Amino acid sequence: MPSASSRHHVRRRWLVVGGAVALGTAVLLGLLISLRGAEGLSVDAEWMEEIVEHRSPLWEAPSRLMDFIGGGWFAIFLVPIAGLVAFLLARRPYFALYFLLAVVASAGVVQLLKQLFGRARPEDILVVSDFGSFPSGHVANAATIAVALALILRRRWIWIVGLLYVVAMALSRTYLGAHWVTDTIGGALIGASVAVLAWVPFAVASGSPRGPDATARD
Repeated sequence: MPSASSRHHVRRRWLVVGGAVALGTAVLLGLLISLRGAEGLSVDAEWMEEIVEHRSPLWEAPSRLMDFIGGGWFAIFLVPIAGLVAFLLARRPYFALYFLLAVVASAGVVQLLKQLFGRARPEDILVVSDFGSFPSGHVANAATIAVALALILRRRWIWIVGLLYVVAMALSRTYLGAHWVTDTIGGALIGASVAVLAWVPFAVASGSPRGPDATARD
């Protein structure tokens, strides 16, 4: 039978492969959109047409709340700092470092791709946003936090809640006209991939693909 060390090596390798494939898919999606020109993909126009047609005050309020939660000072400063402090108070410095690294790296990759692709936002936008539509920074941030917490805490319900949070964020971004639907797909892929790839060094350091403090339970 393979040793525990061998099994851990295989699992870590799959983490790298999965993260790299997701990140590569996001970049290829951005390239495809760029090649299609201003009209983008047909699914973008069709989805936005449906969104605009069904807009109502009932959905705008929660969408604006998600806009606040997923961006600005709340997402850029408060969430990373809160996560850092929480894990430090729990005496899990490796988790604190990982969480901060994942969130910062995800934001960096998003801004790099925004500058690289320079995609225009939809004309029916209801909020003020920065330059570049692809990928969605709000969705990338949501996916990074969801995957990072799921990897750290290893609870099935966190995966479920995290998935629902990412989907809700994606829907709110398209509802507000801040992003095309493919922007949100790209954001989710980037956020998840960065969280997974950032996890690998911590898994290697601990000797377990589950990261620090998991070796005794493997």
